[in-house]
Amino acid sequence: MSAAHSHAHSHDHGHSHGFGHHHHDHTPKIENLNSAFIIGIVLNSAFVIIEVIMGFITHSLSLLTDAGHNLSDVAGLALALLAFKLTKVSSNDKYTYGYKRSTIMVSFFNAVILFASVGFIAYEAIMRFMHPEPIAGGTMAWVALIGIVINGVTAWLFVKGKDSDLNVKGAYLHMASDAVVSLGVVISGLIIYFTNWYWIDSAVSLIIAITILLGTWSLLRDSLRLEMDGVPKEMNVEKIKEELMKAKGVVDVHHMHVWALSTTENALTAHLVISPENLSIFDSIKHDLRHRLQHLDINHSTFEPEFADEKCEDQDC
Repeated sequence: MSAAHSHAHSHDHGHSHGFGHHHHDHTPKIENLNSAFIIGIVLNSAFVIIEVIMGFITHSLSLLTDAGHNLSDVAGLALALLAFKLTKVSSNDKYTYGYKRSTIMVSFFNAVILFASVGFIAYEAIMRFMHPEPIAGGTMAWVALIGIVINGVTAWLFVKGKDSDLNVKGAYLHMASDAVVSLGVVISGLIIYFTNWYWIDSAVSLIIAITILLGTWSLLRDSLRLEMDGVPKEMNVEKIKEELMKAKGVVDVHHMHVWALSTTENALTAHLVISPENLSIFDSIKHDLRHRLQHLDINHSTFEPEFADEKCEDQDC
């Protein structure tokens, strides 16, 4: 490694996290989300209590399974709120990125909780199919109607932020699917009320389980990808590389890594191949690239210069 190269390398790291210029803030505002999560937690907790009480009174499995599912939503909302709080904790010697990654762990954990609740619902529904019990369909429909309102309002709170963060998307998906689930319970309650076909309750429970499963699959897949330091779903590595190549003085890009620091922040490191005469403007090249990357939703970037006339020793180049 030449002296100029090592100087450039150390020089680079002195500036490597100066991404304060032109700050494009793509992350959802924590304050708005804070109240959305708290309102959601309070509303849904109250509803879980109502559903459990009424589920036992009416002998409705749909209400009890829905209560279990709503309880997992309350846990999910509380975890997501906690994760957002943790992202605000500043970095320290042991956690140099702070606790940002907790948001990824929480979104993964949420998906796992949902899968577990699906298994429980399906098992109970199959048991009930074999031994149907009389159910007060009218009461069941009224309780579920309250559920549509509560879940609908909560889902609406997360509509704005759902595309900017995996946890908000998770909360939105949970609530929107819950509103659909409650609608199913209303319909089955009315059918039972008019026909006494008690098996409908189990059938609806199974449909609820499948609905949750389908909605959760993408959440599990996306959070697992981030957990494994995969490239976030909405990122295109080729497009990012093209953008880096547009900067003046960049001949090629090697050894590029893109990963998620949290469910809202992404990072990149890359070796930039530059011609030796452009070394003096390396700072302005980096400045230009950071600006370009922020438009692609990458907030943290670190670059190392490599010269066009030397071979990169690293095999990954």
